[in-house]
Amino acid sequence: MWFLCFTGISPDRRHKDFGCIDSGATTRLHWFLWFCVQRPTEVGDVWKLSILQFVAVGVGCLALGYWVGKKRSALRHLPLSLEKPKYHGKEQTHDVEKLAEKFEDFKMVLVVRNDLKMGKGKVAAQCSHATLGLYKKVFHRAPKALQRWEMCSQVKVVTKVESEEEMLSLQNRAKSMKLPCHITIDAGRTQIAPNSRTVMAILGPSHLVDEVTGSLKLL
Repeated sequence: MWFLCFTGISPDRRHKDFGCIDSGATTRLHWFLWFCVQRPTEVGDVWKLSILQFVAVGVGCLALGYWVGKKRSALRHLPLSLEKPKYHGKEQTHDVEKLAEKFEDFKMVLVVRNDLKMGKGKVAAQCSHATLGLYKKVFHRAPKALQRWEMCSQVKVVTKVESEEEMLSLQNRAKSMKLPCHITIDAGRTQIAPNSRTVMAILGPSHLVDEVTGSLKLL
């Protein structure tokens, strides 16, 4: 039936010339397919144009619906870093923002735990985590401080300490001077034990950061 339909054989000719005997449902289906595919050539191009327009509109609606669905799905799954966190009271603005109004020379210092004996690639990855972690921490709370740092070519200095206790001591020192800091804690999937503190990042006016990390050796 399908071959006869698409080769232009009408249902009447199918019964007369080929002796085909089908059920009523099959005959009606053949009539419908033949009318849609072959009949427009006899009655003119209007039917063909109408069918093509209908198909084009349907495909366009499907494509538009798919695109809108993808966009809405992407908006529902925005990274947490793009969502402005909610702070209350004095925590809304970090103290380093006030320092940005007085000083222009800003830098970031990364403090790496040398006692963990991490490989070069591991150190690079942990420094990236620490930098991004600190950036996200002050993105909404100290935007002017970040702008100062970016205008200074995003200065980053990598130093080292020999123990976790020394790193925590530097963290306390930085907090006492109102400098933002972030310590990266490793998941322990590769070289080191889980929950190991690997790298600390400190950001602030250069002379104040030097008071915290100025005595450390470069990595």
